[in-house]
Amino acid sequence: MDPLFQPIKINKLEIPNRIYMTAMHLNMLTEYEVTDRICEFYAERAKGGTGAICVGFVSVDRLGSMPLNIGGHEDKYVPGLAKLASAIKNNGSIACAQINHTGPYAYSMMLPKGERPVGPSEVRSDFTNELPRELSQTEILEIIDKFAQTTRRLKEAGYDMVEILMGTGYLVSAFLNPKTNKREDEWGGTPEKRMKFGVEVLKAVRKIAGPDFPIIIRMNGNDMLPGGMRGDELRNFAKALEAAGADAFCINVGWHEAKVPQITMGVPRGNYAYLARGMKEVLKVPVIASHRINDVDDMRMFLEHGYCDMIGMGRGLIADPFFAAKAKENREEEILHCIACSQGCFDHVFILKPVECMVNPEAGHELDGDIQPAKKKKKVAVVGGGPAGMQAALAAHKRGHEVTLFEREEFMGGQLLLAGAPPGREEFHEMIEDYEVQLLAADIDLELGVEVTAELLKEEGFDAAILATGAEPFTPPIPGVDGPNVIQSWDYLAGLEETGRRVVVVGGGAVGIETALALAEVGTVPPETLRFLLIHGAEDIEELRRLAVHGTIDVTMVEMLPKIGKDIGKSTRWTMLSDLERYNVKVLVKHKVLEINKEGVVVEGADGKKTIPADTVVMAVGSKPYNPLEEPLKAMGMEVVVVGDAKKIGLAFDATHAGYRAGREI
Repeated sequence: MDPLFQPIKINKLEIPNRIYMTAMHLNMLTEYEVTDRICEFYAERAKGGTGAICVGFVSVDRLGSMPLNIGGHEDKYVPGLAKLASAIKNNGSIACAQINHTGPYAYSMMLPKGERPVGPSEVRSDFTNELPRELSQTEILEIIDKFAQTTRRLKEAGYDMVEILMGTGYLVSAFLNPKTNKREDEWGGTPEKRMKFGVEVLKAVRKIAGPDFPIIIRMNGNDMLPGGMRGDELRNFAKALEAAGADAFCINVGWHEAKVPQITMGVPRGNYAYLARGMKEVLKVPVIASHRINDVDDMRMFLEHGYCDMIGMGRGLIADPFFAAKAKENREEEILHCIACSQGCFDHVFILKPVECMVNPEAGHELDGDIQPAKKKKKVAVVGGGPAGMQAALAAHKRGHEVTLFEREEFMGGQLLLAGAPPGREEFHEMIEDYEVQLLAADIDLELGVEVTAELLKEEGFDAAILATGAEPFTPPIPGVDGPNVIQSWDYLAGLEETGRRVVVVGGGAVGIETALALAEVGTVPPETLRFLLIHGAEDIEELRRLAVHGTIDVTMVEMLPKIGKDIGKSTRWTMLSDLERYNVKVLVKHKVLEINKEGVVVEGADGKKTIPADTVVMAVGSKPYNPLEEPLKAMGMEVVVVGDAKKIGLAFDATHAGYRAGREI
């Protein structure tokens, strides 16, 4: 029997399956008030068969939140909370709400005028750079009661469970951690006293909720901070919470300022499930694993092997709201997997935009409704099999048009193939496979290896064309750029070109960084060898770390601008820049390439001219739209829509959304 679809009880509440949607900040609120947009977003995930859905976080205090959070700190928010709970429950899922106080993580600009963030001690936050005000004894007790009162409101609003966030660097974990708690009173000074705030919050919530109302604790299994908490320290806290009445634990990883990647594509799938296993070994109540779990086989393995009792998914259910239903109905090949690109979710959160999804352009737009049948059925050609073209074809087909997708290569994917070439970026290839399954399931005519001309489309009687022909590398007018030692980054990433041992990458954008990292990885010791050496104690940890990042190619990157990676989202950029340093890639910013010759690359910076020796020069200075068909097709009177890089160079997110809109509207 499928372990993923066995019911489970938390306290006395039965949940129909083991899939738990974790709370995420969605930026879909208006001044704390629940909106139709967020209700429809969660309703869709409930319809998709998700066992339990946790929304949040829900505010317990104005000083510990911001207006884009779900309001819970006043009674006036109860009707909105009830509306959201009903959207989940009326569509077949269990409704849970996460409550939290940001503590030192609050931004003063988001607080009432003149107020400062609050915390256990006046220790400047490494995440916000804010200096919180130390809470008094009276204020601590007031905040504990506010957690309880918000729980009361949630119970009145019809929620089935509550989750208390006690990790990630927010207020409870700030009390727990000696890095941020310097108190010497009853709330700090010893591990037991630092635990007290979290334990008292739980006791207050339990008292007001009653004995049978399920309470879940969301906490770290490892803070991933220098001097932070991990291992037995956090397991002891979990045991104290279990003794105080916690019914289940959802295990998180890292504080926001941690320098260990937690959510990005380079993090292996299910990488942090071991933290849940460590908790399960010492707890009797159910444990939920989370973080970068997006594959049904992994989920079943974690359950069967005793890592956890439930699986927490966030972005995986943004990407495919019907993940659970597809898995239950043996339609796993139809699942749209989250690839951890962060382009529509976390990157949007940082710029205060509502959450969307690169893989699924419908996510966050549930209020728009389903694609409507076209008033007039047309024969539509989609030219280009990259992300924009594939989405355009799928959407136009749903509209009822007769669609043919043309691709000049013998395979689909476009630039996603290049994006997925560097180590740790392979998830882009998963996206191609997922889209191909959808195209085949829709029985869309795929014409691969075909170079499309305007005459071909006219001869075959197409009424309209969506042009998703993508881009081509831009070659700047640098003396020597056409030399035998110069190659394009696209050709290297595609496996069409090799390099020498000394390589200069010209260009510090996303493609340049991806190329530099792919080059730097060459010659590093493979994971299976590192594991063998570690188990047998053949080398010490520092040597193993060096072998993991010490390759055989010397890589230098040259960029004219003051910084590199300007076209990479905030949530991913820092990890890639860290990797460049870790792999010893030399980076020169504010340097102009003057010439390429057989010795290498002549550059000029603030310190004058110099030559960087190179056996191979890899050009990664950007791309330009490739769009040879628009004008001749328009001249023939055909309806034409240009999407993706063929219209304007952008992110993969931009391409999928533009393609989807074109197909939906044509």
